[in-house]
Amino acid sequence: MSTPSVLFVCVHNAGRSQMAAAFLTHLAGDRVVVRSAGSAPADTVNPAVVEAMKERGIDISAETPKILTTEAVLASDVVITMGCGDTCPVFPGKRYLDWQLDDPAGQGVDAVRPIRDEIEQRVRDLLAELDIPATT
Repeated sequence: MSTPSVLFVCVHNAGRSQMAAAFLTHLAGDRVVVRSAGSAPADTVNPAVVEAMKERGIDISAETPKILTTEAVLASDVVITMGCGDTCPVFPGKRYLDWQLDDPAGQGVDAVRPIRDEIEQRVRDLLAELDIPATT
């Protein structure tokens, strides 16, 4: 079987999708191709998100928000949207999931932690669905 690919999409690609991509990369290693993007990417990743992920031993300080492209969607088996509404292109044959999550934009680390923890659990559930054991 080929390596599955997952694309996480949120509006700014500065919080939720960055955390999800980081958790999936951390837990699956090279067994999953991981992408993240935003329909209207911010200039930088949310500092509170960087700090919350650092608490879990995952450094995303070097990540930068990326623009959502049709190519990224076409190259992905699973597209997970997080509050980007109708701005995400839909193509036949792709699996789409919409994760309803609070937006960490403008929030402090205390508010980001529960969002981070929910994303981690959803990523672990996704790995189980893909039949890929988490490494940690």
